[in-house]
Amino acid sequence: MSATIATRHSRRVDIGQLGARYGTVGAAILIFAVFALASARFVSPSNISNILVQISVLTVISSGLTVAVASGEFDLSVGQVAGLSGVLVAGLMSWSGLSIPVAIGLSILAGTVLGIVNGVLVTRLRIPSLIATLAMGPIALGLNYAYDGGDSIYTSFPAMFYAIATGHVLGVVPVPIVIAIVVVAAFYVLVNRTRLGRALVATGSNLQAARLSGINVNRCRLIALTLSAFGAAMGGVMLTARLGTGQPGAGESYLMDSLTAVFLGMTAFKPGRATVQGTLVGVIIIGMLDNGLNLLGAPFYMQNEVRGVVMIAAVSLAVLRGEIRFF
Repeated sequence: MSATIATRHSRRVDIGQLGARYGTVGAAILIFAVFALASARFVSPSNISNILVQISVLTVISSGLTVAVASGEFDLSVGQVAGLSGVLVAGLMSWSGLSIPVAIGLSILAGTVLGIVNGVLVTRLRIPSLIATLAMGPIALGLNYAYDGGDSIYTSFPAMFYAIATGHVLGVVPVPIVIAIVVVAAFYVLVNRTRLGRALVATGSNLQAARLSGINVNRCRLIALTLSAFGAAMGGVMLTARLGTGQPGAGESYLMDSLTAVFLGMTAFKPGRATVQGTLVGVIIIGMLDNGLNLLGAPFYMQNEVRGVVMIAAVSLAVLRGEIRFF
């Protein structure tokens, strides 16, 4: 009798654990099903490809931010860093006449340097990452305006640069999707399959315990914030290739979208922890909501409202279940 009761209790626990780990994935499937029933165009191959292309920049930026959050830090400068790198790559090609690889490399390097500065402020001056990166955002935006005079850069870029946004690999798979897959795979391997990744996660889980176990926590935090800026800079370059212009404020909206994706991801797979695979699910949810609402003719402002409601609901549920703690 007691064995039967124990078995039933175990099954309830298992169901609860499955719900906690894969509930967000189930929500993504449900959203897909609802939009598929509401509009036949939603499930067309061309629209699926369009969704994946649309979320490619967000995927790259969010993947870098995930590493920072996994280490216990926040990076509120990713949007402005993306904007700075996007304007830099446009100016370096059109005004300075640099080649595409050099312009892209220098632009990503500039964004990454800002990440290093964030890391130094946090680890050396002991400024909380929320404050340090919040201050770095306006600094990046100011550098942006200083470089382009506050104006967008409208010019014709080399055809190979546009291929970052419009090209296809083997004539089939859009280049932005390939870039996003490579970046996600690289960050996934880093966080889950390397010694550095395990140290980053340990630092984010319990800073003092990680320090006592011999982990150089300041090094981990510095690297995490640097990688976050690196991802933002890459996303900024991709965004400029998509827009065809260098716009100073083009990346600012990606901060909230990236945070939403990361927090949604923290309710999936390993509740309470930022994971690359969880963030990917969050990005896909955002992409489906935006695309599906557009197909249904919903007002443009409803996308932001729905996105905010989804984020509040997901994070509130996780907080109530004790999966995420902010203090």
